[in-house]
Amino acid sequence: MKLSEISVRKPVLATVMSLLIILIGLVAYYELPIREYPNIDEPTVSISTDYTGASPDIIESRVTKVIEDRISGIDGIKSITSQSRQERSNITVTFNMNVDPGDAAADIRDRVGRVRGSLPDEADEPVITKVESDASPIIFMTVTSTKHTPAEISDYISRNLVKRIELISGVAMVNIFGERRYTMRIWLDPDKLAANAVTVQDVRNAVSAQNLEVPGGRVEGKEREFSVLAETGLSSPEQFANVIIAQRNGYLLRVKDVGRVELGTTDQRSTYRLNGENAIGMGLVKQSTANPLDISRDLKKVSEEINTNLPDGMKFLITYDSSVFIDHSISNVYSAITEAVLLVVIIIFLFLRNLRSTIIPLVTIPVSLVGAFAIMWALGFSINTLTLLAFVLAVGLVVDDAIVVLENIHRHIENGKKPLNAALTGMKEISLPIIAMTMTLAAVYIPVALTQGRTGKLFTEFAITLAGAVVVSGFVALTLTPMMCSKMLKEEHHKNRFNRMMDGFFDWVDAMYRKVLSASIRSWIPGALVMMAVLAGGWYLLKGLPKELAPLEDRSVIFGIYSGPDGATPAYSMEAAKKLEAIYQTIPERTAVQTRVGTPVVPDGISVLRLKLWDERERTQQEIAAELAPKMAAIPDVRAFPVNPPSLGLSASRQPVRFVIKTTASYGELNDMANRFIQEVGQSPMLSSVRSDLRLSTPELKVAVDRDKAADMGVSVEDVNRAIETMFGGSTTTKFKMDSEQYDVIVKTEDSMRTVPQDLDRLYVRSGSGAMIPLSNLITINEGVTAQSLNHFDRARSAIISGSLNPGYTLGEALDYLDATAAKMFPDNYSVDYDGESREFRESSGGLVLTFILAILFIYLMLSAQFESFVDPLIIMFTVPLSMAGALLALKLTGNTLNIYSQIGLITLIGLITKHGILIVEFANQLQLTGLSKAEAVVEAATLRLRPILMTTSAMVLGSVPLALATGAGAESRHQIGWVIVGGMLFGTVLTLLIVPLAYKLFATVKHREEDAEAEQG
Repeated sequence: MKLSEISVRKPVLATVMSLLIILIGLVAYYELPIREYPNIDEPTVSISTDYTGASPDIIESRVTKVIEDRISGIDGIKSITSQSRQERSNITVTFNMNVDPGDAAADIRDRVGRVRGSLPDEADEPVITKVESDASPIIFMTVTSTKHTPAEISDYISRNLVKRIELISGVAMVNIFGERRYTMRIWLDPDKLAANAVTVQDVRNAVSAQNLEVPGGRVEGKEREFSVLAETGLSSPEQFANVIIAQRNGYLLRVKDVGRVELGTTDQRSTYRLNGENAIGMGLVKQSTANPLDISRDLKKVSEEINTNLPDGMKFLITYDSSVFIDHSISNVYSAITEAVLLVVIIIFLFLRNLRSTIIPLVTIPVSLVGAFAIMWALGFSINTLTLLAFVLAVGLVVDDAIVVLENIHRHIENGKKPLNAALTGMKEISLPIIAMTMTLAAVYIPVALTQGRTGKLFTEFAITLAGAVVVSGFVALTLTPMMCSKMLKEEHHKNRFNRMMDGFFDWVDAMYRKVLSASIRSWIPGALVMMAVLAGGWYLLKGLPKELAPLEDRSVIFGIYSGPDGATPAYSMEAAKKLEAIYQTIPERTAVQTRVGTPVVPDGISVLRLKLWDERERTQQEIAAELAPKMAAIPDVRAFPVNPPSLGLSASRQPVRFVIKTTASYGELNDMANRFIQEVGQSPMLSSVRSDLRLSTPELKVAVDRDKAADMGVSVEDVNRAIETMFGGSTTTKFKMDSEQYDVIVKTEDSMRTVPQDLDRLYVRSGSGAMIPLSNLITINEGVTAQSLNHFDRARSAIISGSLNPGYTLGEALDYLDATAAKMFPDNYSVDYDGESREFRESSGGLVLTFILAILFIYLMLSAQFESFVDPLIIMFTVPLSMAGALLALKLTGNTLNIYSQIGLITLIGLITKHGILIVEFANQLQLTGLSKAEAVVEAATLRLRPILMTTSAMVLGSVPLALATGAGAESRHQIGWVIVGGMLFGTVLTLLIVPLAYKLFATVKHREEDAEAEQG
């Protein structure tokens, strides 16, 4: 009260305080970064190690497991996953959110550095990056040219573009897709080698020995000196072709005598295509905690510079940018704020019907919203989808306190008091409820701010931003609002016809409400029955509502995933990609199609179907994906399916269901169990495109060396391995220099001479006596199968069962079904876990229940302290289940689900709805002190507070309508919060006006004036 009295008596001071809030807030606004979400990305570090020629078994045992064992003891690790593939180990370490990304990478680098001596000498140095090993690019770029070959384009990209783009802050790496890197190819003919008594190792040794670049030193004279350059390096196909291998009977045997040399490219195992044509592409992968909007903005600046300097005929295009959705989504929320302000202005004017009166609560909106920016800046928050959603809700919320103050002061003016006295008297009555309402709404978010993990971070910025705006609005309601009321409000002696009509209507509503309320509190039975019915209905709705992590948003892009049969060739994979592209041509909403053929392994591929923007098409992304699914599934001998990219920064190309099976059993047993599990769950109508990442059917030729025979003939096992590796896998023998860049020299058999297993018989090795020995005398060849990838999850052997959700089913239902099926099928040495979106859903579900309970307890304790009573807060808390039932009913009727966004709305609703109960209970307590009975006091209090309650509810509901009816980017998420507030406030307010007075009559303590209490004690 003291603060309000000072503000009323010193209007300049009250004005200056609000102006300072606006000034500080505006300064803070321009310092705030803009993101899609709060910084919810967990620090992630990947370790990639190449080991040429090694099988997945060797990679797992000699590389992956060795590194995993060493890094597992680092503090703050949340999970470790790994893939051991042919010639490559990928390990991804995810840390808890409170770990600094730089510290995480430094710890990993330190541990891996210590373990290097335990890895095979032939293995490359492990490469450590602050990103997932299989992270999806957030931006795709394409370089085309009408005057350059694919090799020339690739070379220009590698030399000039990759390094320039990687300099952008937040960029982890730039991958080149469809790269055709220059390589000196030495194609050997096994028959010519044998005819000239030359082995593969002879060629390798000769090329390496004659391609050297060493410093030559200096020639120093008395007055001048010369640097000596020994030009012993080779750089052209002709020079490599003329390398001397041996001398045979006076004849110099050269490389060109046993094969041919060309300046070619690396093996074409993968291809990048844009709109059905081969191209060279790039994928920008961000660091795990980087801001996509900042990266996109900086890349656009760099792209202008790049296009200016490109060679004639070459073009650089940004062909997919995930930040386009983010930008549109944030713009749409700004529009929602504007719409909410207009709707709130209209509802306030309709209730007050006076421009001067309308301006007073409206001033609260800019002061509160701008003031909240200062709180966000001080706490290190950002402007993002969640904080802007908080602002939308705040528009209808921050005017509540001002409306309550205005209505109370206005009532005293109409009763004959002067504006100044009315302001002082009104604030004496209303200050405590204002403080109580403000503190209550702020208290509801204390548990939210303490929630850990990604979901907690998501909640925290929304909650603190909304609470900050409410706190500022409470301050304004205690300072600026009463001052403006004392200066601007006047008693109206002559009202126009519309005002008289509206006053008559509201007087009729007051009279009818008083009549209904007086009748309803005479007996507790009807109220109790209504309460029990509402509780039962709310529980039924809670159990029946589908549950998921977040609603599926229309992001104007669909990812297509396909997998060919194990062992499929690049040509087979290309044909599958063309069939997929043909299906995309039937989609009229498409704007571009990008395909990465042979990614991550040769039989597989990933495509990106870009759609027209939201206002340029009738169908949603989800509807288009539903059309594509059966068409893609019909592609013969290929498993193909569409993926709608998830929200919350999760991997765009992963299916939503990711169920992890872990075991101590062998991979063979795990594969059998996974296949049985897939066969069982594949029959469920919930799931489609169910698959396992454990694939043990890749064709393999197992070559066994007869070590005894090899030893008798003086042939080392290494010579045998080197011959096979070089001729069939291609061996990087040395390097050559072209235009100051180093490129590989690869020795390999001609493609036409390694098409069947019998081609191994054409190789020869040299014995200890110098004789040429056919390789077929020393080896035995057996056909078999091997793993495409051997995976670990938290260091245990694992298989991830992934799948897509069919329309009408949610992630919660699918995971519950998978859990139940696993419990029936798996023996004791098997366990289950979750990955990706499924893991986030499971982790968030348990935490939110606890947060909800804590929020109720915090509000109760806060109210108990303010009312100096444990009973009055219980009466107020009757409003919570009433509003929850209304919110759940709204979700049910609109086809929405229980997810992170709707749960945020439910927790917000706790603070919103209790404000009504606070107004009624506090004023009823004051009326009891005047000598009224409990029943008389609560009827009078509820009737007098009816108009401000209806006004604040209308403002809150209409302020949330732009969210409930949102369209465009991100609309699906905004719907959830909007309908929760609209349904909860409407349903909860109606029942609150009847149930809270009844509860007050039944349970409230009798209040006495202090002099009466002293008389009774005396």
